[in-house]
Amino acid sequence: MSVIEVSELRKSYGGRAVVDGVSFAVEEGEIFGILGPNGAGKTTTVECVEGLRIPDAGRVRVTGLDPVADHARVARVLGAQLQESELQAKLTVREALELYTAFHDKPLDWRPLAERLGLTQKLTTRFGKLSGGQKQRLFIALALVGNPRVVVLDELTTGLDPRARRDTWELIEDIRANGVTVLLVTHFMEEAQRLCDRIAVIDKGRIAALDTPAGLIHRSAGATVISFTPSAPLDAHDLNTLPGLASIEDRDGRLTLSGTDETVNAVITLLARRHVTAHQLRVVDATLDDAFLDLTQEATA
Repeated sequence: MSVIEVSELRKSYGGRAVVDGVSFAVEEGEIFGILGPNGAGKTTTVECVEGLRIPDAGRVRVTGLDPVADHARVARVLGAQLQESELQAKLTVREALELYTAFHDKPLDWRPLAERLGLTQKLTTRFGKLSGGQKQRLFIALALVGNPRVVVLDELTTGLDPRARRDTWELIEDIRANGVTVLLVTHFMEEAQRLCDRIAVIDKGRIAALDTPAGLIHRSAGATVISFTPSAPLDAHDLNTLPGLASIEDRDGRLTLSGTDETVNAVITLLARRHVTAHQLRVVDATLDDAFLDLTQEATA
């Protein structure tokens, strides 16, 4: 069942289309990622899902409810960690957690959340004295303390150190395991590749691609990259006619070829047939980062 439905969503500012016909659905229990360059329309899209922006056109539903017309009811099932948030500077971490807990009928116990997010030692610290990473962890806790059915996380781990980032990933995986649906906006490709079941790549207000992380990587112009320095020159025609070849680069005698597994096998066969040795041979799979660059470059072209 689709917990979030977005259909032909449009939003403009000053006559400029920021979101231009975006459509996607998020299934129950799914971690659905949104990737895109700065200014692509990611945050505006999720703010419409949260009911913080009124769409110019299109349809948005969260558990069947309109986030604007049914905002109070949506707030009972949706938690949100915004890209930019502030609290009153003198409010302590404990006071913030207790305050947000009081807003909900069936909240979680905030103490285990605080422990999991490394906030226990900061409970008496005022918000204004927290570091950027500590504030981010507090806002994640506040998004989850209401025991939401759906949670929207915008730039989830920005400002967190690598250890805190991985601890937060584990927390999100545990939350999903308990049946919570997650809509995740991120710039971190490793984060998206690890956490997301499916990803929508948004560029210039439109969806450039929507697939699983593996599917997006497979669609990359060069899903596999092989690089080596040949012991003798190879014929350019032989190289350019390799099956599955997407690109080839010769830098000071070192060849880098992007293509598929078929390309790699053909290169190895060619080397053996020509009795050429491949020095410092490297074969690597493309990453989500490669796929993202290919997709957004295509959208820009």
